[in-house]
Amino acid sequence: MSIDMKNKIRPLYSEFQGYLSQAPTAASSTDSISDETMWNQYNEALKLLSDTTEKDYSRFKIEPKSFRNSPGSYVRVDAYRQKISGLISNLHGEYFSDETPPFSGMPSTVITQTQQQSVSVQILLDIQSKIDDILPKVESGSKEESFLKKLKSILSSISNVNQLVSQFMKLAHEFGLNVQDILSMWGG
Repeated sequence: MSIDMKNKIRPLYSEFQGYLSQAPTAASSTDSISDETMWNQYNEALKLLSDTTEKDYSRFKIEPKSFRNSPGSYVRVDAYRQKISGLISNLHGEYFSDETPPFSGMPSTVITQTQQQSVSVQILLDIQSKIDDILPKVESGSKEESFLKKLKSILSSISNVNQLVSQFMKLAHEFGLNVQDILSMWGG
């Protein structure tokens, strides 16, 4: 396995860990998830993983079930967590076996690193969600729309906050946007 492939997969590997860290637990008030954005976003990242690696990870896809007498779908919390945990363990074994396993008893310094990765992944997910909110509000074909689409397309390749800020600034410059343009678009 090449270092390049490992570097391409690492952001997705961290993203899946972020999904798991934010997933409801079995001890929470409900045993099912009815917010389809949770499994849709995960399934989109799973497809991106399959496309990137050219391997079939469909066995880890989350398939929602339908409610019997009402509209909508749901996924059982335990099934959701099991699929994501299985994928993370699979990716660890295949690509990151030289690193500390994500579910082992890790030393506190590694836990801190994992928590930082989860925060970074959460920030990226929050930005992606904000972009999805803003895109319908900007003029079609505008430099703002182009900036947002390009930013969204590179989010999965960003591995830390410093890289995010750097890419954000480069794209703003590339599309001729200044700080005020971005603040007004972002609602600031």
